[in-house]
Amino acid sequence: MRNNAPGYKRHGNRPGPTTAAYSTLPRKNKSLPANTVIKFVPQQEAWVVERMGRFSRILEPGLAILVPLLDRISYTQSLKEVAVEIPTQSAITMDNVTLELDGVLYYRVVDPYKASYGVADAEFSIMQLAQTTMRAEIGQMTLDTTLAERNTLNHNIVQAINHASESWGIACLRYEIRDIHPPVKVVEAMHSQVSAERSKRAQILESEGARQSAINVAEGSKQAQILASEAVKMEQINRAMGEAEAIRQTAYAEAAAIEKVAKAISDSEAGELAAGLHVAQQYVEAFGNIAKESNTIVVPASTNDVAGMVSQAMAVFSSVSANQKRAAASLQREKKSEASAGKIENGLEGAGGFGSEQLNH
Repeated sequence: MRNNAPGYKRHGNRPGPTTAAYSTLPRKNKSLPANTVIKFVPQQEAWVVERMGRFSRILEPGLAILVPLLDRISYTQSLKEVAVEIPTQSAITMDNVTLELDGVLYYRVVDPYKASYGVADAEFSIMQLAQTTMRAEIGQMTLDTTLAERNTLNHNIVQAINHASESWGIACLRYEIRDIHPPVKVVEAMHSQVSAERSKRAQILESEGARQSAINVAEGSKQAQILASEAVKMEQINRAMGEAEAIRQTAYAEAAAIEKVAKAISDSEAGELAAGLHVAQQYVEAFGNIAKESNTIVVPASTNDVAGMVSQAMAVFSSVSANQKRAAASLQREKKSEASAGKIENGLEGAGGFGSEQLNH
């Protein structure tokens, strides 16, 4: 016996569907249209007409004329999209986890002839096909993949249903999984895994922060030491340059003082006496300082003979001055002899040139 599906209707004397899932369909079962010769087919419907029990034609929306007694409207197919609720079912994943899933299937009749004569109950068949296909697809995927790739799972189910229902004149438009219910222990384990993963990431981030902080501190200490060493270096350089300049200026001052003293001694008739007096003063001051700095001192035997010490110092000074004068006189004589030799050479060269000119003449 053929049952009526929500997508089509039979004569009222035949039983209709009794499955609870059919109550979700937008169209209720009712008796098939009677043959009143003139009929008007509603939009988005197709009526299958049999003549003397054999398929005759399909009536399209609009006006239709039937032959009394011979023609009979056997099936009415709705061409609208139909949503069918797929009840909750169990499925086992590749990693042996039992899941509870339900979904919604959207299909439409594309060939009224095949939908009427190709399958006894189109909706029941498409529901069963959706359930078995979903179980098969779930069995090829792990739990994590199933939860993460719903779109891929829906797409695979739609392709499998369309491939199997091609001979039924039905096209599956889309399939949507509504809810996935893993076991309670699996959910608890997943929550523990998520918590552990978050704790791990927090510890990693904390350690990375501590590591970066230590690196920054080390870099700062390194830069501080470098800058401090550079500062010490520049300080030493500046100090050395200052000391060198001070020594240079002191030497210039001493040289200038010595030059002035020497000039004063050479220009003045009493210069040597003044120099002797100055030496005597320094001599006395030196002995005074020695006595202040130490309790034990070594002094010459003739400490009381200041005049003798001054005379000795003046003798040394006179000897040095005489040596300098002799060196200066020798240097002047050498310059004069070099100048005389140069003049003689120039004279000889001039005489030789004049003699050669006379020979040429």
